[in-house]
Amino acid sequence: MTSETDPVMRDAEPRDVEAIARFGATYIPPHYGPLIGVEAAQEQVRRWWNEDYLGAAVARGEVVVAESRGGLVGVGQRGTAGREHVIYKLYVDPDHRGTGLGPRLIDALVRRLPPGVQTISVEQLAANERAGAFYEREGFEVARSSRAPRGILGWRRSGGSGRSCAAPDREAACEVRAAVGR
Repeated sequence: MTSETDPVMRDAEPRDVEAIARFGATYIPPHYGPLIGVEAAQEQVRRWWNEDYLGAAVARGEVVVAESRGGLVGVGQRGTAGREHVIYKLYVDPDHRGTGLGPRLIDALVRRLPPGVQTISVEQLAANERAGAFYEREGFEVARSSRAPRGILGWRRSGGSGRSCAAPDREAACEVRAAVGR
C-alpha cells in the first residue's frame, strides 16, 4: 500500500532533465569521491549526468524517476551494451535509502524492457560495497571482476556464483546479471 508521501515512480520527461542533472551533481561527488577520488567522481558527473547525455536517454525512454513532494528522490537509467540490457544508473537520495525505493526503481526499469528479455545486467564499481550488497539482496549474482580505468564504472553480470565482489583494488569492477522474472 502506498501513501500520499510515498515517492511516485514515473518515466522521466524532457522537463525533468535539468533536475536529473542537478540530482547527479548533488549526490555523485560526495558518494563516489571517497571511493574513486574527487576528480574521478566529478568526471562521472560531467560525462554521464550532463543535460545532453540525459536528454538523449530520456528521449529514448530509458530513464525513470522517483518523485516526492515535487522533488526527485531517485533516478534509474537503463540502456544496452550490444545485445545486453543494462542498468546504468540507480541512485536514491540518502534520506530515502532503506525505504524500498531502490527495488522499486529496478522494477520500474525491468517493466520497461522489451518483450522476451530475460536478463538485465548492472554496472557497479567494486569499491562501492554498499551497492554490491544491495544488488546481491535483489538477486544479482557476481560473475567476474575486471579492471576498469579509474573513475569509469565497470560491469557486474550474472554467473550464478553468488560470491561477493571482492576486488583487489578500487579500480576493479565486477559484473552481475539477474533474471528479470517475467
